[in-house]
Amino acid sequence: MDSNTKSTSVVDRRLCVAPMLGWTDRHERFFLRLITRHTLLYTEMITTEALLHGDRKRLLAYHSSEHPVALQLGGNGPRVLAECARLAQEHGYDEVNLNCGCPSQRVRLGGFGACLLAEPEQVARCVAAMGRAVSIPVTVKTRLGIDNGPDSDEQAVEEHDSYRDLARFMEIVADAGCKTFIIHARKAWLASLAPDPSPHVQHLQTAHRPVTGAHKKRGISPAQNRKLPPLRYDAARAVKKEFPALKIVLNGGVEDPESAHGHLGVFDGVMMGRSAYHHPYRLASADGLIFADPHPVPSRREIIEHFIPYVEKQLAAGVPLGRMTRYILGLFGGQPGAGIWRRTISEQAHRPGAGVEVIRTALGRV
Repeated sequence: MDSNTKSTSVVDRRLCVAPMLGWTDRHERFFLRLITRHTLLYTEMITTEALLHGDRKRLLAYHSSEHPVALQLGGNGPRVLAECARLAQEHGYDEVNLNCGCPSQRVRLGGFGACLLAEPEQVARCVAAMGRAVSIPVTVKTRLGIDNGPDSDEQAVEEHDSYRDLARFMEIVADAGCKTFIIHARKAWLASLAPDPSPHVQHLQTAHRPVTGAHKKRGISPAQNRKLPPLRYDAARAVKKEFPALKIVLNGGVEDPESAHGHLGVFDGVMMGRSAYHHPYRLASADGLIFADPHPVPSRREIIEHFIPYVEKQLAAGVPLGRMTRYILGLFGGQPGAGIWRRTISEQAHRPGAGVEVIRTALGRV
């Protein structure tokens, strides 16, 4: 594993896999790179506090084959974000992205994520500081807006859910140097500041702002916020029309490269989310369809045979087998033997001392 490889000179965002907490770690990214050579991959969101005061080597580690790969940051301070951006560049990342879209209550307690849509001037200061610190692209991932949700009985946030609010946010942040925006084409519903029970969110190390107001209502979960409110591709298209000089990447509801290809006539790129995790082999068509790469599409078996040596090295380094096999469970989805593949790995990967023989056994049963 080499986390100091040189970044690529130009980032092609025609197809990306979204940053997802608890999902897009280095093992998942290595696995996905065996399926697609060119799709841009993102890390999980890493907070500035975690990066500056936690296990920096572990958080920034990636395999050299992962390029192109982007680091997503969560934070709201220009100085610390600039320092983290420098670390990203020093470690060879191809892009650094600022999260302005996560709706989690725990993230909001840290004063970043989707709630930053209400603070475009602060985001602009952050982007400007990051841009001064690095030569790699600084991008922003955001949503169409924020409000309190349909069932809220409290004014948890000042609502910023009109198109003009979004346009103002983008204009201010673009003027600070951000030329690429990834837009999740739905609003975020933020109903309260009550803690989020998700284990992937609870581990975030943040400098919490003082909490005010009632804590009696959590609102909808981050999982629900990925499905509600409805997608508004029309609003995302309006953004691209109003800001033609900006690079706009569409996120939300895109399940496969074929669907992504249909959006590229309007948008500069498309980002897939959880479909890439649950159905990873859908990405197999990406290189030919999106990037015009003539290389033959790898078979599912070929992908696993190339993944096994990586797993062996990670096992020798002390990584539990189950930490890696969770990403390959959906590889044979829709194929004969998919059930026995998933069942064999699920039942055996977490046993003490489990090794690559579990994967080979499962492969032999498909």
